[in-house]
Amino acid sequence: MNSKTGIYLVFGLVLYLAATGISYSVFRVSGKIQPGTSKVTSTPAPKSKRPTIDPAIPRTEVCLLNGLLYTKQEKDIWVTRRPLAVMIENSADSRPQSGLSYADIVYEAVAEGGISRFMGLFYCGVASAGNLTLAPVRSARIYFVNIVPEYDPLYVHVGGAGNCDDPNVDPKAKALCAIQQYKIKDMDQMGRAGDFKTCHRLTNRLDKEVAWEHTMACFVEELAKSGAKWGWTNVDKNGVSWDKNFVSWKFKTDSDKVTGASAKNISYMFWEYNREFNGDYDVSWEYQPASNSYRRSNGGKVSIDLETEEPLLFKNVVIQYAKETFLQDLEKHLLYDVIGTGKAKIFMDGVVIDGTWAKASKSARTIFKDSAGKEIKFNPGPIWISILPSTNTVTYN
Repeated sequence: MNSKTGIYLVFGLVLYLAATGISYSVFRVSGKIQPGTSKVTSTPAPKSKRPTIDPAIPRTEVCLLNGLLYTKQEKDIWVTRRPLAVMIENSADSRPQSGLSYADIVYEAVAEGGISRFMGLFYCGVASAGNLTLAPVRSARIYFVNIVPEYDPLYVHVGGAGNCDDPNVDPKAKALCAIQQYKIKDMDQMGRAGDFKTCHRLTNRLDKEVAWEHTMACFVEELAKSGAKWGWTNVDKNGVSWDKNFVSWKFKTDSDKVTGASAKNISYMFWEYNREFNGDYDVSWEYQPASNSYRRSNGGKVSIDLETEEPLLFKNVVIQYAKETFLQDLEKHLLYDVIGTGKAKIFMDGVVIDGTWAKASKSARTIFKDSAGKEIKFNPGPIWISILPSTNTVTYN
């Protein structure tokens, strides 16, 4: 081998090693490898320009879901859409979640093993948020499905418990079957093909490696566009508006404070078993006088939204007590009775109101009342509803 050939070989080896190093560096920055493969699976979030909202425009438009006031510019966006009901998980590995601070209402209940799951209702709060990331999205459960018809939304989830012909799931727990029977506007990212699959795996959403099931992300504008392709905008294929039969809750003003026992600090657990594990799912709320809201903590750590990097603040915190049943099917599903009646505690303005809830049918609105039978007037703003077993204790002071 002459010296010139040797130089070429050395030069080629240097180029190869440099390219390998660059590729590895790009991988370290942009994505992670799915376990068991050598393929980078991260998909970047679709970008879009967020609408510019003039701060000088008065906030005169009431959000039907939580009574908060917005500008006419924002209402002009949301009236073209219908609400999104999105299943978002809460396993410790999946935190912090993306997009929860934009939710108008959040429902929380145990999915399995003491691990709670959220269903966020996104409508007014995301009107000016552009193609906001909502993540990580997970599967449906029947007790959430039994709430969905109150809003006639696009229901966004990744699979769920029990098709109609599944012999391993108790009929009372068959969420996917109920979705079909209720004729819910289904945006299942596993069970439907084509335009419904608008969500992507974001394996680099967090600065840590997580299991594959914790990586599904959906995007507000993509979901709205997909729904429109199926004839589901603010009206359905027959021209019926989503809010034709919607019953809005009642709202007061922030300055009109309610009275009751002091509740500046609230804490509760979903399951008392296996405290070493389930302690990650204990919830506490701390009253913030400056904003007249409650700041959420989970497992002893303040909950933040990855999109804003700010704590989760909610104007109203509701405890909805429900009967908990451990079903004896192969997959040991849970059942929470959210249709019927039960007790409730409503926290706002730094105090607690003892009350009740009632929901006559799957499509009927859940109504909260105080101990005198008068319907609760919530503070305008985000509402968090935790569905707890009826025997659980909530502490506050």
